[in-house]
Amino acid sequence: MLVSFDRRLTPARADLAAAHLRGQVAAPRYAEGRPMRVTDASAPLRREPAPDAPLETEALFGEAVTVYDESEGWAWVQLERDGYVGYLPSIALGAPRPATHRVAALRTHVYPARSIKLTPTMALSLGARLTIARREGDFAVTADGSYLWARCLADVDSREENFVAVAERFLHAPYLWGGRTSEGIDCSGLVQGALAAAGVAAPRDSDLQEAALGAPVPLDAPLMRGDLVFWKGHVGVMRDAATLLHASGWHMAVVSEPLDEARARIAAGGGGEATSVRRLAL
Repeated sequence: MLVSFDRRLTPARADLAAAHLRGQVAAPRYAEGRPMRVTDASAPLRREPAPDAPLETEALFGEAVTVYDESEGWAWVQLERDGYVGYLPSIALGAPRPATHRVAALRTHVYPARSIKLTPTMALSLGARLTIARREGDFAVTADGSYLWARCLADVDSREENFVAVAERFLHAPYLWGGRTSEGIDCSGLVQGALAAAGVAAPRDSDLQEAALGAPVPLDAPLMRGDLVFWKGHVGVMRDAATLLHASGWHMAVVSEPLDEARARIAAGGGGEATSVRRLAL
């Protein structure tokens, strides 16, 4: 039996574990997962089944999840995107549906009919996934009859050429711990979302990203656009040899600033020195 495991990524708790963990994790009962998808614009994944529990991350419209348990309005799930485990509001979930397109704009509105003058039904964020049934002029029409501006979408398998350029589109977005959208995003969510748009799967949290992404670069080596700079609990991406782009809890926004200034401020504030630089081969 496993003595310990990462609670963030392992669907196991004191009373229940995923069936595929039988023989690895001790639990009084095991459950087969049930596939579902997110039907809200974004849904909060929380550490506990309570609206005031800490926000771990967000799941975006159309993303696939596996549900292992439901009780009192909360579903205990694992996200397909990055394996994160936690509680989503049950009302935010619906039947699975294969995606054909993704939102390529930073944010785009969904309309009830073929007119941008109508009141939108929701706003979807970069990376949301949709099933498009047909085109009507400038609009893409979803399988359930909603309308989106087609030029804000891209084929689900298409890839952005430059993940840093994607991250730069979030400049000045507010900081939100656990956030993944232009309404609020955190440091690792910024990196994960930008890489996903470029077709690179990345873990959700900065410590997991530091362990999984790229190859190490000496801390005193010349840096280049796309290098990831890590601290304990923080990550940013270089725009060029000297400029860091990151979702900063000090600024409470996505900012671009000289790396030397960020390093000095983080160290002075007790965040320590940078722990590593990782370079991706893209």
